[in-house]
Amino acid sequence: MSRKLTARLGEILVSQGHAHAEQVDEALELQKVHPKRIGELLIDLGYNDEDHVLEALAEQFQMTFERDLRSQVDSALTTKVPINFIREYYMVPFRQNGAAFYVAINDPVNLLPLDDLRLLLGGAVIPVICRKADIQRVIDSYFDQQGQNAADMIEGIVLAEDDENGVQDLDIAESHRDLLDLANEAPIIKLINLLISGAVKERASDIHVEPFEREVRVRYRIDGVLYEKFTIPKSQQGAITSRIKIMASLNIAEHRLPQDGRIKIRLSGKEIDIRVSVIPTSYGERVVMRILEKGTFLLSLEQLGMDRRDFELVDKLIQSSHGIILVTGPTGSGKSTTLYGALQRVNSPEKNIITVEDPIEYQMAGIGQIQVRPKIGLTFAMGLRSILRQDPDIVLVGEIRDQETAEMAIQASLTGHLVFSTLHTNDSAGAITRLVNMGIEPFLVSSSTIAILAQRLVRNICEHCKEAYVPEPDSLIELGVHQDEVLGTEVYRGRGCEHCQNRGYHGRTGIFELLVMSPHIQDLTLKGVDSNIIKREARKQGMRTLREDGANKVMQGVSTIEEVLRVTRDELVEETTGLSDGGL
Repeated sequence: MSRKLTARLGEILVSQGHAHAEQVDEALELQKVHPKRIGELLIDLGYNDEDHVLEALAEQFQMTFERDLRSQVDSALTTKVPINFIREYYMVPFRQNGAAFYVAINDPVNLLPLDDLRLLLGGAVIPVICRKADIQRVIDSYFDQQGQNAADMIEGIVLAEDDENGVQDLDIAESHRDLLDLANEAPIIKLINLLISGAVKERASDIHVEPFEREVRVRYRIDGVLYEKFTIPKSQQGAITSRIKIMASLNIAEHRLPQDGRIKIRLSGKEIDIRVSVIPTSYGERVVMRILEKGTFLLSLEQLGMDRRDFELVDKLIQSSHGIILVTGPTGSGKSTTLYGALQRVNSPEKNIITVEDPIEYQMAGIGQIQVRPKIGLTFAMGLRSILRQDPDIVLVGEIRDQETAEMAIQASLTGHLVFSTLHTNDSAGAITRLVNMGIEPFLVSSSTIAILAQRLVRNICEHCKEAYVPEPDSLIELGVHQDEVLGTEVYRGRGCEHCQNRGYHGRTGIFELLVMSPHIQDLTLKGVDSNIIKREARKQGMRTLREDGANKVMQGVSTIEEVLRVTRDELVEETTGLSDGGL
C-alpha cells in the first residue's frame, strides 16, 4: 500500500506557515549527524510541535489528521486485533463505515502492516494519522475494553474453589513477554497480572497483600495514601503467595524467614521493575510490592514544586565545586527524585558523576551508577571508597546510614568533591545533630555542609473537581496563616470525580525547607547547640519551614489544609513538646 507524495515535508511546513526555510535547512544539516526524520528533528529543535508535523504529514501522504481519536474509538473493533500488533505498529481500528475500517496510525511511512490488518478485519482499511499518545491511551485501556478486572477475577475464583486443579499451574512468564499478552493464563496467574496492571493504571507506588484470619486484603498506595481495593478468599492465600515468590525468584518452600526479591515485567510496552518483600506473620506471609516504572519521566528541579526563591538558591548551591548537600525526610518523601533532578541539572560532558544507590531507581545517561549489594560486601561505604578512586567531580550517596559512610562522605566533600546524599530526619536542622550523634566531629559537619533541604510530598487538588470554600478560621491559624489574613479567606478542595476516583486529589508536589549553612549557623554547630536553636536562627535568616511552605501551597490552591497538616504533623509535635531529632 503506497501513496504518491505531493511534496517534501519541510516544504509543506513552510507553505503552511509552521516553519521557516532556515529552520528546515538547520534540521537537514543536523540530519547528517543524527539519523532522524526531518519532522522529529524540527520538534527536537523546538521549531514545531507534533500536531504541526502530523498535519503536514497528512497533506504529504494525502490522508486525514484526526485530533480527537479518544471519543471515536469503538472498543468492539479494538478487541478484534491482538494487543501485541497494536503495540508494535501503533495501528488501531477505531471506526467502521460500511465494509471499510478507519485505522489510526502514527507513522505513514510504514504502511505494510495495514495489509495484515485488512485480513484480520476482513475489509478495506483507511489509514488516519493520529498522535502517538492517543494510540498509547488505547493500549493502556486494553483491559477496560476487555471488561476484565481483578475484582471480576476474584469472583470467578470464588465460584471455582471446588475445582482442586484450578490453581496448580504456576509456570512463570518470561520477563520479556508483555503482561497484556498473558490475559488467558491460569486463574491465579491471571489474577496476579491483573493486580499489577491495575496498580500501574491507578498510579500506585505499592501493592500490599495482607493475610488475616478469614481473608486476604489487597491495598494500593496511591499518592502516598493506602486504599483498600478488595479482599481475596483465604483458601487462595498460598497459591497467590507462591505465584509472587516464583515471579520474584524466591524460595517457595521457605515460610519462616523474610525474603526480598525482584520482578521485571513489561506492561503496555513499558518496562516495570517491582521490588518484592515477603515477611512471615501470625496469619501467613505478608507481601509488599514496590512498583518502579523504568520509563518514568524524570522530573527537573523546576517541576518539583519549589518556590522561585528556593529554586534559585538550590540551583546556585548545586553548582558548587565541593561540599555536601543533604536532602532529608521520611521514606517516600521524594528525596531521590530531588537528587536526580539536581544531577540532571549539573550533568554535562565536562563532569564525571558517579552514584552509589540502593536501589537504582532511575537510569541516567552519562552517569555511572553503582548498585549496593550488602550480601557480597558492597556497602555504601565500600562503594564510596571505590568511587573516590575514579576521579569523580560529583558523587551521589543514596543514603547515609552509619558513621563510616558519613565520615567518608564528609571527607570526600572536603577534598574537592561535591557530594549529594540523604538522611532520615524530620527537618533540616535535625540533620546536623544526627551527624554529630553518629560520631562526626562538629567542626567537620560545619565546614563540609553547604545546605540541607528537608521535604515532604503533599497531594494536589484534582483540577477537574476543584472548588473554592471558606474554611474555619482555626484551621488556617493552625496552619500558620496570620490572623489578619484569615477573615473571609477562600481556599480550595476537591469534591471528588471520576478522574480522581472520587478522592479529590490527583498527583503530588513537594513542600520544602531549605537551611543554608551561613557563618552563624556554622558557629552554632561548632558549639553543639540543640537543633531547635539552629532552626530558630535559620528562620530569622529567612528560612521557610515545611508547614509555612505548605501554607503557601494552600493559599495558591495547589493543596488542601488537611493535607498539609497531615504531612507536617511532626513539626506540630516538635513545637508543642520541644522534641526533635536533636532533642531526643
